[in-house]
Amino acid sequence: MPETPPRDADPGSASPAADRRPLDRDALGADLLVPVGPLSRLGIVAETGSTNADLAAALTAHPDDWPDLSVLIAEHQAAGHGRSGRSWETPARAAVTLSLVLRPEGVPDAAFGWLPLLAGTATAAAIREVTQLRAVVKWPNDVLVTAPGLAELEGWGRHRKVAGILAEVVATPTGRAVVVGIGVNVSQTASELPVESAISLAMAAPLRTSRDAVIRAVLRAVGARYRNWCEARGDAVASGIAAEVSTTCITLGRRVTVDRPGGEILIGVAESLSRSGALRVVDDEGAVHDVLAGDVRQVRVG
Repeated sequence: MPETPPRDADPGSASPAADRRPLDRDALGADLLVPVGPLSRLGIVAETGSTNADLAAALTAHPDDWPDLSVLIAEHQAAGHGRSGRSWETPARAAVTLSLVLRPEGVPDAAFGWLPLLAGTATAAAIREVTQLRAVVKWPNDVLVTAPGLAELEGWGRHRKVAGILAEVVATPTGRAVVVGIGVNVSQTASELPVESAISLAMAAPLRTSRDAVIRAVLRAVGARYRNWCEARGDAVASGIAAEVSTTCITLGRRVTVDRPGGEILIGVAESLSRSGALRVVDDEGAVHDVLAGDVRQVRVG
């Protein structure tokens, strides 16, 4: 999920006041709810700790209230969380912070590893559509952009993180569901972003965009790819997801360092993706490792 900008960026390039109007729930619903759009339910709250946590609790207590392709959007998420327990807070109405409920019928659990990649690839495509930025994916759940004037940053090159994905499996009384959180930095200034490796759309994009436009583009992009993936019973190759991820993911073909759970460090070349969406890394001895979880760092990106 979100992080921060390059210190060499112009902090005055973003105009947050103009971009921080409340979302128009009626207009979003008219465009995104079935039969016109992909969503079965659209909820918007003024403030919450974490939309992922809210949906996980709701699915456990009242699973029928949140069918497949339901979404919960927060105007202000005060305690968002990412992988490895990281947390952050964004200014109110400065970012897209939403979570989707996915309940793929007939898809084996082994295929669920593709969902963060599917969501990340869709988010990158949506950002390219509405901003003309060159958005790509860093395995497994970061969306990066480049912009003119960005300096080289160790481990990132001229890329910066603009969005992140967090997918969590939830056991419900009516079966397993997946909650996919998507966060996109939209109007933050440099001083409002927590780390040097992040950026907002307002800081990077040649074209200004609104949270409403980003939400529409992201949810349509995710919905279309998710439907194809479900129709293919989670087969990433048959659905076209594997090919799209492979062309969008800048981790592939790079030398990487992976901090694996338990403290193990793996160094090698990220060669490909497995059929389950794992990152296939070939170490310096020629051994092949399928990485299902871990932080990929020191990826050389230009």
